[in-house]
Amino acid sequence: VQLQASGGGLVQAGDSLRLACAVSGHTFSSYAAGWFRQAPGKGREFVAVISWSDGSTYYKDSVKGRFSISRNRVENTVYLQMNSLKPEDTAVYYCAVDPYGSSWSRRQQQYKYWGQGTQVTVPA
Repeated sequence: VQLQASGGGLVQAGDSLRLACAVSGHTFSSYAAGWFRQAPGKGREFVAVISWSDGSTYYKDSVKGRFSISRNRVENTVYLQMNSLKPEDTAVYYCAVDPYGSSWSRRQQQYKYWGQGTQVTVPA
């Protein structure tokens, strides 16, 4: 299973970015795709998750209303639309797959496959 993340960059506070994660090489019929992030000097934390089968989602409280996770089932790609970005959103963002998961997949330990990470920087 391969996950290829893209879309990070350097933006100003209040701007938007859309991250993408292409998922390939699997035969899972129902799984969870999630986004995590790791800020400098901090541990990796959960951001958002989507159930591939029914599209149900769940978000970290601090991104609710600003971030939106979605998936394209034809292209096998999961997206993270990030609006109203803040300096505290600065981090390396990782996509991941829990092959047996759902929108309840919110812990890193549940995820078996990880992408390489993409940097998002929002200067103060």
